[in-house]
Amino acid sequence: MTTTSYSTPFPMAPVLEPNIPDRTIHSCAFESIQAAVDHCASLGGGTVSVPAGTWHSGPIHLRDHIRLHLEKGAMIRFSSVPEDYLPVVFTRWEGTECYNYSPLIYAKDCHDIAVTGEGTLHGNGADWWHWKQLQQAGADLLYQYGTENVPVEQRIFGTREAALRPSFIQFIACERVLMEDITVLDGPQWTLHPVYCQDVTIRRVHVNTNGHNTDGLNPDSCRNVLIEDSDFYTGDDCIAINAGINKDGWRVNRPCENIVIRRCTMTGGHGGLVIGSAVSGSVRHVYAHDCRISGTMQGIRLKSMRGRGGVVEDIHFERVTIHDLSHEAIQINMFYEFSTVIPKTDTPSEFQNITIRDISGSNAAVAIQIRGLPEKKLADITLEHIHLTAENSMICSDVTGLRMNDVVCE
Repeated sequence: MTTTSYSTPFPMAPVLEPNIPDRTIHSCAFESIQAAVDHCASLGGGTVSVPAGTWHSGPIHLRDHIRLHLEKGAMIRFSSVPEDYLPVVFTRWEGTECYNYSPLIYAKDCHDIAVTGEGTLHGNGADWWHWKQLQQAGADLLYQYGTENVPVEQRIFGTREAALRPSFIQFIACERVLMEDITVLDGPQWTLHPVYCQDVTIRRVHVNTNGHNTDGLNPDSCRNVLIEDSDFYTGDDCIAINAGINKDGWRVNRPCENIVIRRCTMTGGHGGLVIGSAVSGSVRHVYAHDCRISGTMQGIRLKSMRGRGGVVEDIHFERVTIHDLSHEAIQINMFYEFSTVIPKTDTPSEFQNITIRDISGSNAAVAIQIRGLPEKKLADITLEHIHLTAENSMICSDVTGLRMNDVVCE
């Protein structure tokens, strides 16, 4: 079945956008942007407008029916003092639930919220990035909590010793979310991170960030997501679809599903269009088309490892150009090797019903790499009308039901 809205090869209803009251509050009339947000919310919602100029802020927590709008020439520079992001809030950190520093822009259990405008959000990420070398003990403890089913209310972090960096923009369990036209620079870790959200629109956003693990956009166990006309230059994966990690992902058991990505540009970083490796809650019904990828490590990248579990299915990539990659243009890999923590089980993921067609590009180290597990082979993969130039053409192992038509790798 094909829907009329997005031409998806699976049923998908239109993604609903926020309903924001026609009321404008100017942030410069208040002592802080947060005070303006709170006042606007007390009136029933509306737009909090940030005028041109540079404005300094701690964390901003949105509420129902609030649009944070940055006028052209406006820049919000966020504090890099970790204690400014306390008290801790509920979050999902690299796929595991806990309480940690507040994201720079945050909302939980809200509906009809938006961050829009032609201004810039600056995360001062360079002041956080060295935490990558300090975080392992905190990450190991958090993973232990998830493995042992420690109640989430007891998984409290938010200390310099734990060194778990917050996301830049994170909306959790929100409905009707919009991010449009903004430029986002250098966050502490993951940049745009909707979690457990429904009806999310990302349109004409510009992400430029250079630090460790600074993914551009991570839809995380979300449903009904439209990503269009946006560009990403990142220090990690550009767009990475996730659904929780290992045992904690199985406990939550919320898939990421009904995702459309169209007319986006990915330049630099690790993967361009990515699924995984945190797929424990499953990922399904993804349609990415008419995108451009260049200068990354991988182009189209689906990744998992023993211990993740979950199902990745009904995935479609069409009309993507891929140029100048240091590694693989197309990769489906069940041996992902760069996980922050190593799983404590061997539970395999299941990848099936994946279609990649109308792909062209040049100058990759490897055109196509497909590696399943001996005990859980990849299933039902279709490659059609693929024309790539690379130093090495194709590496393939442990796949059943691989169909190829007009695949030229030279």
